[in-house]
Amino acid sequence: MRLKLIACEVLYREMCAAVARAPHQVDIEFLPKGLHDLGGATMRARLQEVVDAADPALYDALLLGYALCGNGSAGLRSRTIPLVIPLAHDCIALLMGSRQRYQEYFDNSPGEYFRSTGWLERGEGLDQATMRIVRDRTGSGYTLEDLIARYGEDNGRYLFEQFSGYQRAYRRLTYIETGLEPDGSFERRAREEAALHNWEFELISGDLRLFEALVSGVWDERDFLVVPPGWRVKASYDGDVIAKEPAE
Repeated sequence: MRLKLIACEVLYREMCAAVARAPHQVDIEFLPKGLHDLGGATMRARLQEVVDAADPALYDALLLGYALCGNGSAGLRSRTIPLVIPLAHDCIALLMGSRQRYQEYFDNSPGEYFRSTGWLERGEGLDQATMRIVRDRTGSGYTLEDLIARYGEDNGRYLFEQFSGYQRAYRRLTYIETGLEPDGSFERRAREEAALHNWEFELISGDLRLFEALVSGVWDERDFLVVPPGWRVKASYDGDVIAKEPAE
């Protein structure tokens, strides 16, 4: 079996580790994590381009190293090759090993801000065009001085307040340790970020079972959705998170 894996670069280390132990040949294409910041429609369109570009003569299935991800995968169509996608909310659920564990943690710990190796090291890897779009749409990367210089004193301060307001919605930074870390530097950086924002810090263990199962070629319907040609992904708004329906 030959598989193609299309994944977010925020999961780079985890996906590469799984592929290294996969029983099948797996070709990987990583996409920049900045796609999440461009909105669901833009993210979906880019993912669809990559899906459509896959050669059906080469691959038995296309694996999506994504989850629902803010509806960024909802609407993706399988035209000629089956799509396989984890039943999960986002990459945090993937790193935790199940959507059930993610939901339980989310319900019991509101105000969480998550970090992992990918979230700490992949932000600087965005291509310049994507970075400019993300900065213009979200304000990410702009200092107060940048905004004042660009928009004036009053408008600059107002925009900085809006762009940085997310920080007040969180009270704790949770670092997900997967066992792939080469040393303690990632945990140290996460602790420093928590201290910078006056957040609590928590360290939890991740679980790589979904990464390994995704590239195994055996997809348990309790954890994965297989979308056959002529069907598309949809948000299910229930415990499964993701479902499929015939494409129009």
